[in-house]
Amino acid sequence: MTTTQPAQTPLGSLPPREHLRPGQTTTVLDVVIPVYNEESDLEPCVRRLHDHLSRTFPYGFRITIADNASTDRTPEISAALDEKIDEVTAVRLEEKGRGRALRTVWSLSDAPVLAYMDVDLSTDLNALLPLVAPLISGHSDLAIGSRLARSSRVVRGPKREFISRSYNLILRGSLAARFSDAQCGFKAVRGDVAERLLPMVEDSGWFFDTEMLVLAERAGLRIHEVPVDWVDDPHSTVHILRTATEDLKGVWRVGRALATGALPLDRLARPFGDDPRDRDLSGVPRGLARQVMGFCVVGALSTLLYLGLYSVFRLGVGPQAANAAALLLSAIGNTAANRRLTFGVRGRDRAVRHQAQGLVVFGIGLALTSGSLAALDAATGDPAHGTEMAVLVAANLAATLLRFLLFRAWVFTDRDRERDGRTAAPHPDRPTAIPDRPTAIPDRPTAVPDRPTAVPNRPGRSA
Repeated sequence: MTTTQPAQTPLGSLPPREHLRPGQTTTVLDVVIPVYNEESDLEPCVRRLHDHLSRTFPYGFRITIADNASTDRTPEISAALDEKIDEVTAVRLEEKGRGRALRTVWSLSDAPVLAYMDVDLSTDLNALLPLVAPLISGHSDLAIGSRLARSSRVVRGPKREFISRSYNLILRGSLAARFSDAQCGFKAVRGDVAERLLPMVEDSGWFFDTEMLVLAERAGLRIHEVPVDWVDDPHSTVHILRTATEDLKGVWRVGRALATGALPLDRLARPFGDDPRDRDLSGVPRGLARQVMGFCVVGALSTLLYLGLYSVFRLGVGPQAANAAALLLSAIGNTAANRRLTFGVRGRDRAVRHQAQGLVVFGIGLALTSGSLAALDAATGDPAHGTEMAVLVAANLAATLLRFLLFRAWVFTDRDRERDGRTAAPHPDRPTAIPDRPTAIPDRPTAVPDRPTAVPNRPGRSA
């Protein structure tokens, strides 16, 4: 089948979300089932899922079996289902890894909504349509099933319950994750988001889901959660200890990348909305309310740091030297925090210039506070420490207002933030370009040829 390449979206940001129109594409949903040695469960699972989608899903769909280098009869069963059922496609991978399977199949799929579920179908299929509906409507970018929502009904042993809740607690504490369930094998993502997001995800195993969700959340994408009914599979082959170890390594790696600004998350930014009134408001600076709130939080923390440093330095030096040293150290931290948190500038590009400009702003603040101390000393001769602190707080409030205005108008301008979104430098180990996505996928891909090569002593199929 001849395929055409669609025009790629510029890397500056994602386009506004749009409702998928009926008839816009033949296959709206592509459900991937990653499998490894699942000869017993595969055919009943696929037939049950196909029957459910045929009866309840109002759009065209595809079920893709992603075989992760199985060594039993899974490749044969996959190929047979591919031949018997029009909506089923089998893909063979020669390396294990759920993340690798999802990345491979999702990157090749032309469907605008991509989903996956575990082969055991532990999640009630009635949650599938609520899972993908917000993606079809354009409301959300990703969707996950949650076993930890209050209205979810879950049947599983205390060991897995403890592990699941402990893992999500670790994610909340270390990566500030706000989604409730990272491990449930029941997720979906819009195709245009996957095109940008998948090249940023490094993991190829079980941590793939978590990494994808953390990056999407940090980029400001909307994640929809669906409470699910879920029954544990007592015959699961997941190695809990090894998986937990790899997950913790992934948490450390992603946390470090986020802390250093190594990820070009601005490529995942969405416009504020599709209402023209949200984009063109005359006389209202863009993002002002959010910036003021962020600046106030950073300013409050910086002031506490400044006062603490001043009190420490004052034990050994005079008020002017203590003020200068405390203000210098807190100003460096203040500029770095406002650069990232208040004005959304990421990466190392122009960081030195921003710090230099911040030091100029620091000089203005130093002049205000030092002048206030000099005036106090001239007026009272030997002011009490509490009086010094009160004067410094008042002077810092005036310096803070001036600092915000200078940061917004001179240091972190709208033009710089827009340029940062377009030219954010990717991590050297990550792809520098987003691969093309075909607009169509053949009815019978070449991933399962007629000649076996992969499984010794059995009829098999190889990629």
